[in-house]
Amino acid sequence: MATPASLKQPSIEDVSLPISKEPSSTSEPVGEVPRKWYHSSLFNAFVIGGVGFMAPGLWNAMNDLGAGGALDPFLVNAANALVFGLMGILCLFGGPIANRIGLANTLFLGAVGYPVYSAGLYTNNRYGNEWFVLVGAVACGISAGLFWVSEGAVALGYPEPGKRAKYMNIWLWFRTGGPLVGGAIVLALNNDASAKKKGKVGYQTYLVFIALQCIACPLALALSPPEKVQRADGSKVIVAKEKSFKHELKALWRVSKRKDILLLLPIFYAAYFNQYNGNFKTYYFGIRARALIGFLSNFSTLISSQLISWFLDYKRVSVKKRIEYSFFYVILLHVIAWVYAWVVQEKLTRNPHVMDWEDKGFTEGFFVIILWDFSRQSLQNWLYYLLATKTDNISELSRFSGILRGQESFSQAVAFGLNTRKWKGGRLPLGIMTGLLVASIWPTWLVVRDHIPVEAVGKAEAEASDEVLAGASGVDAKKTFANAEATLGKDV
Repeated sequence: MATPASLKQPSIEDVSLPISKEPSSTSEPVGEVPRKWYHSSLFNAFVIGGVGFMAPGLWNAMNDLGAGGALDPFLVNAANALVFGLMGILCLFGGPIANRIGLANTLFLGAVGYPVYSAGLYTNNRYGNEWFVLVGAVACGISAGLFWVSEGAVALGYPEPGKRAKYMNIWLWFRTGGPLVGGAIVLALNNDASAKKKGKVGYQTYLVFIALQCIACPLALALSPPEKVQRADGSKVIVAKEKSFKHELKALWRVSKRKDILLLLPIFYAAYFNQYNGNFKTYYFGIRARALIGFLSNFSTLISSQLISWFLDYKRVSVKKRIEYSFFYVILLHVIAWVYAWVVQEKLTRNPHVMDWEDKGFTEGFFVIILWDFSRQSLQNWLYYLLATKTDNISELSRFSGILRGQESFSQAVAFGLNTRKWKGGRLPLGIMTGLLVASIWPTWLVVRDHIPVEAVGKAEAEASDEVLAGASGVDAKKTFANAEATLGKDV
């Protein structure tokens, strides 16, 4: 695969030129600027995590109930199709927007639509109002697109490269904490004997969510701009903005045409296409069983994220190998999850019934959701990490994360639209999801096989530069650089 322009390796001839003694942008020390705790990578991880906890986190908590806690999934699925359709558009253009107005402002705008969405579900639950659900979906879709672009860029671009997966996991713990706390609230409000049967949650649940989601908006403004972030190793966040919005759009178009990005489109679509899980919960579980599943499934997400993040930062294995091994790990998890899901679904298709947590068969159905969540989270962590190793420029990262979340959002929009109908045994949405996963394996492997992590490029440059600074001749420097080039894609 051709190496992208933004990651193009320096030519051998470049090394023989005099090298400036000025420190590089990737290792420039903070110098005399006093360290501020509110500009640290850790603080900003807490900011982005806190907003994720209260905005999309609690949104996920509602949807973990199955169809936002509604009696039937069809109106909420239609609203969510609208959310993700708009979100996909805003994600694609969110990178250029964020680079022009700043990440903190983008994050703020990305949080304001979530309480409007929750208010729509509240009015529908209590008064039967339907139009406000769609208004909330529009507001949430616009906000969510901007939120995911800014969140992805911060989570991947603010930490130093050696701690990238660790900080991504902190962000994930916060974001999953939203559904965890939300699930606990829902379970506390919907756990009596009357909630054994199929139905909808109490409207009081939504009032708690609306209040918490409103807090996310001012918190977003505490985010530090990239140029003021102070990393623990003294390096600075690289910011290379385009000079105008028109040039930002041109840069976005260049990224979108890249061969590696095009090859990743199938896996982007497959990552979040499974929105049948909400229907699965409403079809086969009572209210309090859905509440329990929504609460406990978050532990599966956290454990999955913890395991793969630990390995992705494991220093004794090269970055290239970590990406390759994790790719096969993610495939194995999905094979296990989907074979098991098909077996259980076919049993329920032959004998459909609504289960409470006290009923026989509950555990079997419960593990369908657990395995789906576990495998999906491992895939998302891996995809974000892969994109983060393609560039060390946060402006470029915002475009990458926008494309990733944009394509995932379009996929979710189609999936929610597909699930506005009750398919026999869920076979059509499950079949499409299985086909997407299988079809994405080979093109994704082509990207993994030819991928050169940005850390490897930096190491090759450093080895050649050190040789020249040590007084080596031009011929020796070229030889050193050639040797460094030969190691790229291997165990660098």
